[in-house]
Amino acid sequence: MACTSCATAPRIPAGDSDNVLSTWDARGKWYTDVGGVWPEGVQEFGSPTPAFGAEATDSGAVDAHWAAGQVYDYFKGKHGRDSLDGRGMTVNSLVGVTDYGQPYVNAFWDGQKMVYGNGDAEYRPLSAAMDVVGHEMTHGVIEHSANLVYAGQSGALNEAIADYFGNAIEADVYGIPATDPDSGLLGERLCRTKSPRECALRDLGDGRTTAKSFLGVGFATDSGGVHLNSTIIGGALWDAREDLGAETMDKIVYRALTEYLTPLDGFTEARAAVLAAAQDLAIPAAGRKTLQRAFTAHGIAPGWESALGMDADVLLDRINTSNTNLGGGGGWWAASKSNEDGTEPYSVWAGRADGQGTPKPMSPNDGRYHVNPATDGKTVVWQAYGSDGVDVLARPLAGGPVKKLWHGRTPGSSVDVDGDLVAFDYVTYGGRRAVAYLSIKDPANVETIGGGTYYRAWAPSVGHGKVAYQERRRVRAEYAVSTRVIDVATGENTAVQAAADGSSLGPTAINGTHVFWLLDDDATDGTRALRRAALDGSGVVDLSPETGPNALNAYDLTVSEDRVTVGSYLAGAPLSNESAPKLYQFDAVGAPDDPATRKGRVSCNRGEQSSAAAVGGSQVVWLDSTTGTTDAVTRARPAGRCD
Repeated sequence: MACTSCATAPRIPAGDSDNVLSTWDARGKWYTDVGGVWPEGVQEFGSPTPAFGAEATDSGAVDAHWAAGQVYDYFKGKHGRDSLDGRGMTVNSLVGVTDYGQPYVNAFWDGQKMVYGNGDAEYRPLSAAMDVVGHEMTHGVIEHSANLVYAGQSGALNEAIADYFGNAIEADVYGIPATDPDSGLLGERLCRTKSPRECALRDLGDGRTTAKSFLGVGFATDSGGVHLNSTIIGGALWDAREDLGAETMDKIVYRALTEYLTPLDGFTEARAAVLAAAQDLAIPAAGRKTLQRAFTAHGIAPGWESALGMDADVLLDRINTSNTNLGGGGGWWAASKSNEDGTEPYSVWAGRADGQGTPKPMSPNDGRYHVNPATDGKTVVWQAYGSDGVDVLARPLAGGPVKKLWHGRTPGSSVDVDGDLVAFDYVTYGGRRAVAYLSIKDPANVETIGGGTYYRAWAPSVGHGKVAYQERRRVRAEYAVSTRVIDVATGENTAVQAAADGSSLGPTAINGTHVFWLLDDDATDGTRALRRAALDGSGVVDLSPETGPNALNAYDLTVSEDRVTVGSYLAGAPLSNESAPKLYQFDAVGAPDDPATRKGRVSCNRGEQSSAAAVGGSQVVWLDSTTGTTDAVTRARPAGRCD
């Protein structure tokens, strides 16, 4: 997009700074190859004359350069800040980035530069929007001031402040009054054909309130909802801007950002920081009450999280991991944990499910990612991802050295332990799924199942000297799919039940009397059955049928001797607290047609509940993201009904 109101010569900001604004041509490089690094071969845009050609205008380079100057001037003129770091750093913009050669409708600050996507048939290059440029550059200001961690509530606050100043700068440049109903739209100028409201990426004036709309999602979803929840706090700030006036509120927010906010602050701390900044700036009492009303109207007040209905006890807070499971058994839990923004290699911790004592580290601090822990209350077993492949490791909870049980190239995510028996799944060099089981005392004597061209195995679980798993193998030019149980002591392998070749067989779980598994006979109905059978294959029943009014879209399960718990979500539904994963519990030995068998919900928490692990009886531990941070939590007993 050609910029019709910008200077065409390279810009040196006014003042004593040696700072420059530099705009660079990515020439279609992939966004994954430019984030956090300076890509080789990029050239700075320039022209021997004051006029730039179509290459610079169509790519968004002229827009990026002009807008960067406007943002610099705003922070310098309004707040006395010399560039993003306050010390005159060079402002670099990289335009023309693609999504693996395809259109890329996104933009980001990567810690050293702004990166702008090339857009598509509807969206112009992302640098064509003044508020988008202001948003990304404000991320740089945030990093060099409060350095708000980009996860959960602090990440949503990071996004909200970037939205606020992005829109404030656009309003300042274009003379948009704070009372304009479209002033809170972000990115509304990017579209070629859509109206501003249809085009906008977000709206700070959308009127959302915390108690009704906060989305409690896990770290793997939008880094804990950093964009999904940003307009809650951003809307409060924008409402106050309309009430107090642009100049006054901009100064308040900037002072709160640079003088009061700290990396892990959330919505409540943001309210306190803004009020403290207003006090510093001698805002009259009436103005401070206006600020309080703006936050309260958006549900942001001390203790607002209590309105979300948390009914669980936290065992380990701020997990900040993704693609790793929680383990439980014998009254203990085991979990992987990272640092505040999830960038630190994961470590495995374990603790008592009754909350007594202090969680203890289990994995070595060796730079590897330690994930998918399992425990039986005596031993913790997990996977360690390194540069040369993956190890399966074990360590007694009572202490002692870490023992390597197995090394391979590509494991699956299923790991289980019961006494001396460990089972896990993995992928062979040919990309074929297989199951292995072994003795902790004698790990070299490993038994494998599947892994062949016409013979696959997956989803193992262990208990009472037995291994349950799923199998698919070719028999006489046809494929047989079945759920099976191996008695390790005798070697007896029992086909618990055969399934149709088109069926999808999910995770297994096993206790002293039964084996449980998930089954999907119809991939189009968005539901799965929870099936149970005796260990000899008799008495096959569905505790939760695939069809019917109470059918669940179950995707995970865990079992104790008394209860079986499944995780379920609403497939195909828009993302909401109602559609996010929830935990349901059943009597493990009850009759399927007895209403008492279905015990109901484990927890009534509104947000995402995932990775449940049975620790004994009806108690499970799980990962809960209701408040915007993902914690390992538990309840003394299931909630039952959640009306």
